[in-house]
Amino acid sequence: MRKLSVDEMDRMSVDAFKESEKFPFVIVLDNIRSLNNIGSFFRTADALRAEKIMLCGYTQEPPHREITRSALGAEMSVIWEKCPSAVEAVRLLKSQGYQVWCVEQAEGSVLLQNFEPDSKAPYAFVFGNEVEGVADAAIAEADGCLEIPQFGTKHSFNVSVSAGIVLWHFVRRKIT
Repeated sequence: MRKLSVDEMDRMSVDAFKESEKFPFVIVLDNIRSLNNIGSFFRTADALRAEKIMLCGYTQEPPHREITRSALGAEMSVIWEKCPSAVEAVRLLKSQGYQVWCVEQAEGSVLLQNFEPDSKAPYAFVFGNEVEGVADAAIAEADGCLEIPQFGTKHSFNVSVSAGIVLWHFVRRKIT
């Protein structure tokens, strides 16, 4: 076994990515403060072909060198838009037919392993601030909350790690 070279991976160009069919999900970022986390979201959105990212509240938007440092250019391929708040993003997406789920530890949350998305519906996943989590008002507007089971002494994952786990779980069901 050996590692593949970049040329052997045959990755698509930015233009081809923009024209490609996306998986039916949107990422909503609710007041993410870390520029490195924002860049990581862009990389994950690119890798899993998200429709777009909605940058809400004080979540910084590209271009910014700290976002680019962790996004590695994915901010050039992934569609993004700015929205005043996560609540407004949730309302807009629901009006467009999206199922909206917040990734949060909450009363009545659905454990990720029990989450079975409707194969016909598009989804949006809301990820919250690194300290405060998803705003209560956004949770109140959403269809539900997803919780990632954890078995150690800590009570949370890094928000961009949570995105990788949840979004892969969603995409995996679309490719099998």
